[in-house]
Amino acid sequence: MPGVRDVSADAFITAYSSHLKRSGKLEVPTWVDIVKTGAYKELAPYDPDWFYVRAAAVARHIYLRKHVGVGALTKLHGGRNRRGNRPSHHGDASASVQRKVCQALEKIGVLELAADGGRRISQDGQRDLDRIATAVVEAAREEAEDEDEEGGDDIAEDDDE
Repeated sequence: MPGVRDVSADAFITAYSSHLKRSGKLEVPTWVDIVKTGAYKELAPYDPDWFYVRAAAVARHIYLRKHVGVGALTKLHGGRNRRGNRPSHHGDASASVQRKVCQALEKIGVLELAADGGRRISQDGQRDLDRIATAVVEAAREEAEDEDEEGGDDIAEDDDE
């Protein structure tokens, strides 16, 4: 049975974020349309569903590790702090956004607090993420089969000419 490690990060995060949005269980804060995701940013995200995408990325990141704290997530989702004519440095992402994402995932039962600090994936969360990963693998397999069938028709048409 394929797991989260067997699926590309982009495909999994896209699928899981759409699942979170469809389910409607994830509690999205009211300020998501105006907040920046880091002090080094100039603008808020253009994607209106960025909170779901971030939640999916955080869930995947914590799934792949034993437990992760908010500080590690701020470093992970940080980026380049452009400082004018001085050299650029790394800027951490907003810890408040990371904390709210983790709290929202805790409320729906995907994450739980670890005894030694940080958060870890719960049993229900692990089962949910594995189910989504399996669905992504099956969808990719069906897509590959469809392409093979279409490719075979083109060859047959060329032979008739």
